[in-house]
Amino acid sequence: MDFIIFSFIILIAAILQTSTGFGFSILATPFLLLLFDVTDAIQINLILSLFISLVLISKIRNDIDMMILKRLIAGSITGLPAGIAVLWFADLNHLKIIVSILILSLTMLLILNFRISRTNGRDALFGGLSGAMTSSIGMPGPPLLLYFSGTSASKEKLRGTTLAFYLFIYSASLVLQIAVTGIQKIVWTSSAVALPVVIIGLFWGQLLFKRIDQRLFRLLTYGILLFTGGYLLWESLP
Repeated sequence: MDFIIFSFIILIAAILQTSTGFGFSILATPFLLLLFDVTDAIQINLILSLFISLVLISKIRNDIDMMILKRLIAGSITGLPAGIAVLWFADLNHLKIIVSILILSLTMLLILNFRISRTNGRDALFGGLSGAMTSSIGMPGPPLLLYFSGTSASKEKLRGTTLAFYLFIYSASLVLQIAVTGIQKIVWTSSAVALPVVIIGLFWGQLLFKRIDQRLFRLLTYGILLFTGGYLLWESLP
């Protein structure tokens, strides 16, 4: 039964990642925490997300905004070690409550048509926030998603730039995780078992991406954020 649940989580998350550019870690991590220890769940997410980014990068390279990407990476370099420190010292339950409230609050601002003017400094700031969330709880998506949605970026630029950034951020986070906490055999075996399911999800996600217009893409974005934030909050409260 756990294998079926695990496969279903990975399949849906891979479809969302391919069709939107952000869905895997946002959807997968909360549910993987129900099946694995915290560190194992985060590392499985990092490995599979890195695999997805590697597979997709050649398909979306023309949609990448290289200047924004460079600033995101520069900002993330400070955020990555901060996230490891949070994972090492903070109470995970409190951390999840804070993250869930942040996701829900910022999503409501976007639904109310709140917009963020993009600047070079904010590119680096949100890159740093994304880096910290990746190395701490394996979820880089919310800061970038909220930032790019607020700046009215096209779905192609959003998906291309975030996937390219993830290729760096997942690699760096996984290296830091292994260096600081090590990695268990179950992480490698579970990731290997999940790869065929991920490949199926990638195929379906590519088909879905071609059928999503900008309005539907935005609605899907808000729905995933609200669901994830609400689930994290509900699961974390006593």
